[in-house]
Amino acid sequence: MADNVMERRNKCFGETVAANLRKHGFDAYYCNNRQEALKKALELIPKKDIVSWGGSVTIQEIGLLEAVRNSYRVIDRDKAATMEEKLEMMRQALLCDTFLMSSNGISEDGQLVNIDGIGNRCAALVYGPRQVLIFAGINKITKTVEEASARARNTAAPINVQRFSDLNVPCHKTGVCSNCQIEDSVCCQIVTTRRCRPARRIKVILIGENLGY
Repeated sequence: MADNVMERRNKCFGETVAANLRKHGFDAYYCNNRQEALKKALELIPKKDIVSWGGSVTIQEIGLLEAVRNSYRVIDRDKAATMEEKLEMMRQALLCDTFLMSSNGISEDGQLVNIDGIGNRCAALVYGPRQVLIFAGINKITKTVEEASARARNTAAPINVQRFSDLNVPCHKTGVCSNCQIEDSVCCQIVTTRRCRPARRIKVILIGENLGY
């Protein structure tokens, strides 16, 4: 019974936020679970598209990375042999057809907040790829855009740095944001997307599960 109650609440909540995102010019969808999200993703990506992505645990968790690697032409920076090749692939990804990512925070009123180190993910979100697909678990939604920004700094960033053992940043050791100005900082760009222009270029798929960080 409890699971059904939570599922119903998440659906109502997710569809409300999706409607608010549409008011801001985004395409937005609510999916009950990761299986539905994967199906929706593959419906939204034309077979002829060249696909790339930014760092995202969510798109791995829903099985999308494996699916696009098997079915599409991709720009896959993980295949790079050197850092120079990896950086060049990240540049090429800015002109792909479909770019995949998550969001560090989404406000209930329909705004996105993303935080980035190098900036490739935020750059693709803002301009370049023909379409951007964003996948976000219900845990990424906050009451206000200010809370979404705080979530990006204080929750997402300190967790995400644990994925990279070579980063020399304070939150890697403490788990707490210290507002550092270190070269390796993963908080160099903080981008709020308050409206999608051109309309519907960015498509947000909200998922009724806790996914990613």
